[in-house]
Amino acid sequence: MHRLRNPQWILILIFLGIIASVPLIQIVIESRQDDGVRVFEVFSQAPTAANLRAYERGLETANWAAGLSRPWIHFAQFEWLEDGGEKAMFGQAGWYFYKPGLNYMLARHQSAKAPGDTNDPIAAIVDFRDQLAARGIHLLVMPVPNKESIYPDRLTLRATPLSGVMAPRTREVLDMLRAANVEVIDLFNEYGEARRQTRSTPEDSLYLAQDTHWSPAGVDLAAKAVARRLEELGWAQPGQVDYSGRSAHVQRLGDILRMMQVPMIERRMDPETVPCVQMVRSDNGELYKDAPTAEILVLGDSFMRIYQQDEPTAAGFIAHLAKELKQPLISLVNDGGGSTLVRQELRARPAFLKNRKVVLWEFVERDIGLGLEGWRLVPLPQGFGG
Repeated sequence: MHRLRNPQWILILIFLGIIASVPLIQIVIESRQDDGVRVFEVFSQAPTAANLRAYERGLETANWAAGLSRPWIHFAQFEWLEDGGEKAMFGQAGWYFYKPGLNYMLARHQSAKAPGDTNDPIAAIVDFRDQLAARGIHLLVMPVPNKESIYPDRLTLRATPLSGVMAPRTREVLDMLRAANVEVIDLFNEYGEARRQTRSTPEDSLYLAQDTHWSPAGVDLAAKAVARRLEELGWAQPGQVDYSGRSAHVQRLGDILRMMQVPMIERRMDPETVPCVQMVRSDNGELYKDAPTAEILVLGDSFMRIYQQDEPTAAGFIAHLAKELKQPLISLVNDGGGSTLVRQELRARPAFLKNRKVVLWEFVERDIGLGLEGWRLVPLPQGFGG
């Protein structure tokens, strides 16, 4: 049998053929689509750095080979290397953390922005407080701590258990808000004290292991802290509506795992059993629901949505606060938009301000540095108020 003198050339030709086939197949696939061949888009716009980066990202997103291989690569990184990519960070004992939130906490400290800057939370919050005050409405602000701020010991064994961590930027913002006489609910202190006084068991955890959000225990503690402060300030009096709790456990796959967008990882993981408590009116047995005539308006992000609008419903912070205050509330929730988007939505729906006495504004800690649309000044419409 005749033997090839240079078999390595065969391997080289096969390898080159594989490399060449990928762009050729990509061109054939795109030529059959309405959008046309993406490789030629580079000639349709000015060759600026921003356009070239966008063009490169577009090629990566549309590439069929990358689309086929990326989920498997991410699954292998997750399963074998404990690497959660851009979204997830592995913690201890089945806990996961949101990497952008962790990056915020570890970022080099920068002092507060100058007044008027579109990413200055102090100016935006004080301006909102003053606009509400002109309408006879009180503002109570509630930043919800990042999960890693309360459970650094679940992120790394090198962290001191039960101590908690506060990012320098967060500490500065809270101090400046107090100096500006803005009423703030300090959940960092509330949660830290709760951790020192309770056993470290899953039932006591204030956050979900797979998720960025608080647990039902965290919800209940926050609602009690807000109700207590509102009564101390004289901004709210106990109402006449009694609510009772009803157990409603749900199965929830954490949003940190879902944000990775790898179905193989989602199938691999077991959902958490979450012991929710729905709020039910004692007089008619109906689940909690908002009331258009309520004196207290709650603004917030997904921390206001979880358990309230999601399964099992009527078991989130809003329903728990209603139980503590013995009165229904009204709420406006913008998923992920606690810094600016929810206030822009309020401006577009001014009736939400009519006959209100208090606005409780919740946003998650990481939005101090990572909020969608930054921290814009949002002028409220005239003619509505308490």
